[in-house]
Amino acid sequence: MRLVSFLKDKQERLGIEFDGFILDANLGCQKMLVAQGEPAPQRLADALLPSLMQAFLEGGARCLEQARQGVEFTAKLSDVERGEILFAGDAVKILSPVPHPGKVICVGRNYHDHVAEMKRDLPTIPVIFAKLANTICAHGDEVPFPRVSTQFDYEAELAVVIGKRGRYIPEQEAMDYVAGYTAFNDITVRDWQHRTPQWLQGKSFDNSGPTGPALVTADAIADPQQLDIRLWLNEELRQEANTSQLIFKIPFLISFISQVMTLEPGDIIATGTPGGVGVAMEPKGFMQAGDTVRVEIDQIGVLANRIAHAEWEVGK
Repeated sequence: MRLVSFLKDKQERLGIEFDGFILDANLGCQKMLVAQGEPAPQRLADALLPSLMQAFLEGGARCLEQARQGVEFTAKLSDVERGEILFAGDAVKILSPVPHPGKVICVGRNYHDHVAEMKRDLPTIPVIFAKLANTICAHGDEVPFPRVSTQFDYEAELAVVIGKRGRYIPEQEAMDYVAGYTAFNDITVRDWQHRTPQWLQGKSFDNSGPTGPALVTADAIADPQQLDIRLWLNEELRQEANTSQLIFKIPFLISFISQVMTLEPGDIIATGTPGGVGVAMEPKGFMQAGDTVRVEIDQIGVLANRIAHAEWEVGK
């Protein structure tokens, strides 16, 4: 199942991709309950299948099963009946799948070729750092070119979205805590990243964490460690790898990070970028204003963003 968050009439909603349209999950549940004779469909639907992604993730398996039932119900409706709960993609504003994550935890130096191109030693434990909430933006959103630097770089990554609260999670149980997967671009201002030992300032510029286009539920991807991942800058292929090449695998990362902090539904773990980043090229291959950067991951889709000419031009 492919889940999205979207804006309709200025309200944030949870959606499910359905036959090229966006199914409003909560409205679909209400419609199903009406057909079943439920006297208070809205109240019950709000409990069974909430209208927001965060509440949906907190509901876990119960909400996921309700979403499946909603899709099956919608498939049986006439076109007229579907029209009340389905929206064309261009009729809504698609948001980041998880618009308000509690934590965005990134993993550095987690592909052999990236470690080599950066002339670093292989890590013996995961290198983790955070991006802040202001970085999150969606497929199609513009990313402002910073006024203070020209070293604006890309990093294609597979992101894991947590679906269950956990602390000290055993590695063998870690995948039970995964809600799904999405694409992530860990956009980085390189000179700001490296001017102090801590990377935070170079990693947390506004809109520097594009995420999307959808959250693909864990049951829909048989093996997240066998996904091709690519990045194009304009029409030039810059990064190409497979998630099988991760140094630290997803179960280990989840277990390791949960030793540091409690993981909560909606938390995002970006698993690292492969080789091919702009800073490692000669001459340097940084993004420029007007460029379009695209991340593509098998079974997840394309995450594309344009680099705006200046911060004040975003949205114009």
